[in-house]
Amino acid sequence: MRAFAWWVGGLLLAFAGANIHDPYLTPVKGWSLPLIAAAGLCGLLVLWRTGIRRRPMLALLWLAVPLCTVGAEAVFQIRKAHVLAMQEPLAVGLGRHFIVGYRRVGEVEALAARGLIGGIFVSRHNLAGRSAEELRDEIGHLQEVRRRAGLPPLVVAADQEGGIVSRLSPWLPHRPAPAALAGLPSDERRAAARALGQAHGRDLQSIGVTVNLAPVLDLRRARPPDPLDFHSLIAERAISDDPDVVAEVAAAYARGVTDGGIRPTAKHFPGLGRAQSDTHHFRAVIAESREVLEATDWLPFRRVLAGDPQALLMVGHAIVAAVDPDRPASHSRRLIDGVIRRDWGFDGLIVTDDMLMTPVYQYGLCRAVVEALNAGVDLLLFALDGSQFYRAMACAVDAGKHGRLDQAMLMASDSRSKQRMGASR
Repeated sequence: MRAFAWWVGGLLLAFAGANIHDPYLTPVKGWSLPLIAAAGLCGLLVLWRTGIRRRPMLALLWLAVPLCTVGAEAVFQIRKAHVLAMQEPLAVGLGRHFIVGYRRVGEVEALAARGLIGGIFVSRHNLAGRSAEELRDEIGHLQEVRRRAGLPPLVVAADQEGGIVSRLSPWLPHRPAPAALAGLPSDERRAAARALGQAHGRDLQSIGVTVNLAPVLDLRRARPPDPLDFHSLIAERAISDDPDVVAEVAAAYARGVTDGGIRPTAKHFPGLGRAQSDTHHFRAVIAESREVLEATDWLPFRRVLAGDPQALLMVGHAIVAAVDPDRPASHSRRLIDGVIRRDWGFDGLIVTDDMLMTPVYQYGLCRAVVEALNAGVDLLLFALDGSQFYRAMACAVDAGKHGRLDQAMLMASDSRSKQRMGASR
């Protein structure tokens, strides 16, 4: 039994060491490398003292623990150095498609100065132990870095829906979500939703945010609570189960956000209300026909986007089986270029949900990044762990050098970005 525990422990540590830069290990980043490497060396020491010659294969396994850990870190640092050294126009052209999260400003300062990213994502961890004014000054510093480099301002995105998703509160005022207004009489809820959007817009503009990743347009569905739904929580965030009510409240809220000087974002197409699982962690397939979706879940998206040319559209990671059963919406050309661009005629900016969610990351991050760019996505979000940007960027540049990127799609995206973001650039 003791030998079995040694084998299992060694395998688990070796696997963790080889994957120290996996998004799931982000919460322990910083101390996971020395801890795992030290555990492997301690295991070797114990085996040595108890007679390592009797267990040569077990000793090799525990030796692999620090080697895998150091090797994974070396691969990351080499890739990072390679990306930071990129100066060719291809890299700068692709960089404008990436929005990255960060914890310390030094993680993104060089990327911003060299035009290797197009935006940043700020959240609660950017404010830990600090004030909103300090974050405002930090964002202002990064924008000044861009100005001195002759580059367009960064997109600065935040997730301030109100209610349970208020990533910058309590540093900014904690306000209700639009869902709290759904029960009001029609005229009253429109006015209240617009006022709420204006308040969110003013809050965010005060610290330099330019895009709010709200409102939520997913429909509420009656279903038993899912104990494995840790993050989507659409039942708590959705405005209503009535598409007309969702469209009315969300459109008014979006106009208010725009009034406040910030661009709103309609999310999460194709509508996570029908997703049977939390797309942060699990594959989700929407089985309904396109006709049903157009009449229900997609109706609020079309109305909000038609009513506010400043609004962005966020595509999530659910699969629409009737349109593209092979890949999530976030990198489906059939959905993005086919349904949204051609059929709906939407020519605004499209941003993905976090590309580090399991359905995308495990599908193959490199493949998903290339497919998203070729589908017509304008902005790829790397919120949870901005360091994954280096891998994604290296993949995108390699695809560009080998002719695997659709140049017509990239040119169309560049044109949209200049038109839609021109006011801030």
